[in-house]
Amino acid sequence: MLNSWPEDDIKAVVVTDGEHTLGLGDLGCYVMGIQVGKLVLYTVCRRVNSQQCLPVMLDVGTNNQELLGDTLYISLQQESMHGEDYDQLLEEFMQAVTHKGATQATGMGYGMHCLVQFEDFTNVNAFCLLNKYQDKYCMFSDDIQGTDSIAVAGILVTLWVTRSQLSSHVFIFQRAGEAALGITHLLVMAPEKEGIPAAEATKKIWMVDSRRLTVKMYCHLSPEKETFAQDHAEKGSLEEVVQQVKPTTIIGVAVMAGAFTEQLLRDTASFHERPIIFALSNPTSRAECTAEQCYHATQGWGIFSSSSPFECMTLEDGHTLMPGQGNNAYVFPGLALGVIAGDVWNIPDELFLLTAEVEISQEVSEQHLLQGRLYPPLSSIRDVDVSLRIAIKVLTYAYKHNLDTYYPEPLDKEVFVCSLVYTPDYDSFSLDSYKWPKEAMSGQMV
Repeated sequence: MLNSWPEDDIKAVVVTDGEHTLGLGDLGCYVMGIQVGKLVLYTVCRRVNSQQCLPVMLDVGTNNQELLGDTLYISLQQESMHGEDYDQLLEEFMQAVTHKGATQATGMGYGMHCLVQFEDFTNVNAFCLLNKYQDKYCMFSDDIQGTDSIAVAGILVTLWVTRSQLSSHVFIFQRAGEAALGITHLLVMAPEKEGIPAAEATKKIWMVDSRRLTVKMYCHLSPEKETFAQDHAEKGSLEEVVQQVKPTTIIGVAVMAGAFTEQLLRDTASFHERPIIFALSNPTSRAECTAEQCYHATQGWGIFSSSSPFECMTLEDGHTLMPGQGNNAYVFPGLALGVIAGDVWNIPDELFLLTAEVEISQEVSEQHLLQGRLYPPLSSIRDVDVSLRIAIKVLTYAYKHNLDTYYPEPLDKEVFVCSLVYTPDYDSFSLDSYKWPKEAMSGQMV
């Protein structure tokens, strides 16, 4: 299948099996549009040449009963494959991507330094694939690592607003899925750089799964969940946990509209002057609460962020708040450009923390904070070159830690990265100067 693709110089692949799209569920082969959309952002946000990008959908069936019963469904009408056959298919795919480069005489594209972005896999598969391939290939999981980077960037910005340190905050997560566990991983890594042990940071993180608080007494917890299971008595609802724990920050990734009730928001505001509310579920209709609900319940003192766009809100005192949108588009286009520039062969977690700490959070101005934003406007991604700066940082880190394979090392990395940027501009063209065929000029069909 890779040999049938007309382009050989492939630098980035976005792959999925379509089984778990955040907020939309199992889309089967119809998920392909999302993979194309991700690669479009590679080009739009950071001008990676679109001819070097390849969207891939691994058709392993679907568990969507509506699709299984649709005679016009264009893909495999069977329940999703799992187990050994599934693992062998993914392994074959990863080997094919890297082997493809080894068979080309030009030495360009594919190969071990081809970036593979995993997208929209189920929680179990996403973590298994990340753990299996992270140290072996040039890959990352956007649902886990891209989400955690942009969320932690927003949390770091809240420290400026609250004039506090990360170690002083207590977090409650609504749901313990791949997005939540990815965020918690970076929330433990960040304090470690300040000398705070991981065990101490972990005690500040509480996770409420689909039915109850994740505690140590439960059996059959996944290794990722077990890390953040608290030694505490069982609690039922999110409201009960909030009353007991008194968090500074509540993060929702449950895709449950209304999960953050007015009472819950009021309770959180009663514990802290500036409660931090992250409603990160997509689409907008599935967010845990709206910006208006947050500001209303907290009398405008809540620090709100979401993954979905929300309208501005004017408070009774006339102050207008513009909720910032934490979108993964801040992260992966710049990361991809940096990886491609240096022919990077491995993407460690530290790169995502670096992206959150240095690049995204530093682009938030005092004016943005006064407007209630935790992120710069999405429209400014290219204007202020957020992605370009991320790419340069990624490239610098890669050379420092021997993750690159492009030599000699560029002396001026900014100039080098800019030289690789794809420019979609066209030369000026005048219809008046074009010599039309005589047939066209006479109105005849050409």
